[in-house]
Amino acid sequence: MDKGPEWRAFTMEEKASRSRVGVPTSYSVHDKGLSTAIGRVDRDAFGRKLPLATRLQMWRLRKWQIRSRVHSSVDRNLAQAMAELDRLSDKVYLPSSVKEKAAVTYRKALDKGLVRGRSIAAIAAASLYAACRTTATPRTLREISEASLVDKKDVARCYRLLLRELDVKMPIADPLTYVSKIAEKTGISGPTQGRAIKILAEAKRLRASAGKDPMGLAAAALYISCLMAGEKKTQKDIAEAAGVTEVTVRNRYKTLRRQLDLKLPD
Repeated sequence: MDKGPEWRAFTMEEKASRSRVGVPTSYSVHDKGLSTAIGRVDRDAFGRKLPLATRLQMWRLRKWQIRSRVHSSVDRNLAQAMAELDRLSDKVYLPSSVKEKAAVTYRKALDKGLVRGRSIAAIAAASLYAACRTTATPRTLREISEASLVDKKDVARCYRLLLRELDVKMPIADPLTYVSKIAEKTGISGPTQGRAIKILAEAKRLRASAGKDPMGLAAAALYISCLMAGEKKTQKDIAEAAGVTEVTVRNRYKTLRRQLDLKLPD
């Protein structure tokens, strides 16, 4: 759902002339975008310069206005967490819809008192990873922890805490969502990607993918597809693009080859 305006504008002047209201409410802003701000323009409605006494009074009002926006510890916590979510989602290239979902998860955790005594950055990173898993956005825990300032173990611990305490039912990670991501990094063609998707679908039907790391399975399926199509990609190239080890790719390759009874060139 797009909460933006229904009109279009192509220049800043056109945008300013057509705008009727402020920004839509957003959970990824600490006050949901509902607070007001006193501007820094030292002129009145007629463009006349304000006298010194009035300017000083407006300066004091502006200062207290900023203070009143984050007057409680919860508001300060949210302001810090939403800034961290904004930074993280920019760093790992996530759309605003995923960021909104992560903000909602963080607010629920804050209401339940899960943030108390824990790192704000860790809970924010865990909320973002949970939002990625829920929306089937192909981002791994390693990618988010590397973009964050928190260790991967701490993010994983906070993620498990959120699942347990908020009673979130997470969908099983599908290897299909990672195929295009790995293929894009290694320059694998479209038809080869299509063949890899068919291999994964067949593995899912035969339950050969149960309990396996989805990224490793996607990498192995792409490697098999490259062998079939004659594309010269090594296990090392695909493993580096997938962020897994060559041993993982080799083991998953052997499993898929055996269970799907694939005839491959040596």
